[in-house]
Amino acid sequence: MVDNKRLWQSVLGEAEIALSPANFSTWFKNTEIINASETVVFIRVPNIFTKEWFEKKYEKEIITKCLLRNLPHLDKIEYVIGVKPQRETIFNEPTTLKSTERLLERPPIATLIKTRGTGETIERLNPRYTFETFVIGESNHLAQAASEAVAKAPGTTYNPLFIYGGVGLGKTHLLQAIGNAILTNYPKKKVVYITSERFTNELVDSILKKTTREFKEKYRRVDCLLIDDVQFLEGKDATQEEFFHTFNALYESSKQIVLTSDRPPKAIAALEARLRSRFEWGMMADITAPNYETRLAILRSKSANLKFPLADSILELIAQKIQNNIRELEGALTRTVAFGQLNNTVPTIEEAEGLLGGILISPGKKILRAHDIIRTVSKYYDLKKEDLLGKQRNKEIVVPRQILIYLLREELDLPYTAIAREIGGKDHTTIIHNYNKIKNLVLENTDLENEILSIKEKLYSVDTNGKS
Repeated sequence: MVDNKRLWQSVLGEAEIALSPANFSTWFKNTEIINASETVVFIRVPNIFTKEWFEKKYEKEIITKCLLRNLPHLDKIEYVIGVKPQRETIFNEPTTLKSTERLLERPPIATLIKTRGTGETIERLNPRYTFETFVIGESNHLAQAASEAVAKAPGTTYNPLFIYGGVGLGKTHLLQAIGNAILTNYPKKKVVYITSERFTNELVDSILKKTTREFKEKYRRVDCLLIDDVQFLEGKDATQEEFFHTFNALYESSKQIVLTSDRPPKAIAALEARLRSRFEWGMMADITAPNYETRLAILRSKSANLKFPLADSILELIAQKIQNNIRELEGALTRTVAFGQLNNTVPTIEEAEGLLGGILISPGKKILRAHDIIRTVSKYYDLKKEDLLGKQRNKEIVVPRQILIYLLREELDLPYTAIAREIGGKDHTTIIHNYNKIKNLVLENTDLENEILSIKEKLYSVDTNGKS
């Protein structure tokens, strides 16, 4: 008999590894397998847009490929449009809060819930993101200690708290752990968790609908504001203006503000100086890539929570190979556990190596530099480096130049000002515009997406002499 839940869990594990957090959150939220046989799988999706997006973008490369590992005779995937049943009732949901949501992990989650003892509605925080489930190591102990201090005395210690570090290192976990702990310690407090991108979208929506007053009241009456990925305020002048006033209103009322970013305030190029200085008023704590011991501890903790035994040799293999990203670490563990559960067996070390071969980062993987990307893009489009980095505006050069900017940002995480220097001293606002243009086009243009993937393959391919 097919276990629908475990089968879909294996797909989610694959999708989380393959996609960016934003895409995973947007498209795989509130989806599930509702029925499956050896030849047909029925997947519930929340709306027609998700169905069409799955069929266009994810069905072939992610969903079908993963399902075939467990259902080798699979012939057809059918979609059923409908809302996934929630395990909690939503009480008194106000229209001003309904759009402020984020997929936190994989379980079905009600968007809003009643706060304990108040009847007020808040953002739903992931109950699994707590201080107890956060594995402490040398790379994160300062951020963890500061977060616990804030949760014990919100608005008095380390205000604001600014946590920064690379993708997938635990910033969101700590941010939501603060929210969960505050609601445990102070059940009547109002806590809001939101990404800066969603904050921007709500602001724009309120301007269009002429409901800016309600928008302002919504965020200025909370006791704790948790803003994720604040670096995306960069270059958005109207949003920065509104957030500046929201920040001041909360700070002057001794309300707690916690922000996360992929880099420190001084490295967020197109950020107003007055906001940058406020972000630096309180405590800044960074999270770096975990060392081997911490990675292994994380895997052991997660493995115990999944209640599926894996040999230490397999956990050590994953910890050795995936070195820079906790999200990838957990994704690799999820994939291995899903294989074992679906096949009712404990994976061997050989099976684990086969399962993870496509995502493991080997010690010999090439370290990229800006000049590697410039050279590869030039060669791919048969352009001279001088033309690619120059000022010509014809389409044959402009599009490759925009793709170069996109890759420098995505693969090296370079600040916009640094990218501007690399490609001839262009204004950083032009860099932001070009990066965002390609970033948005990739979501809707399959040909462009494949083109960029092809360039990435060439970037990371290494021949026997170690050259790309």
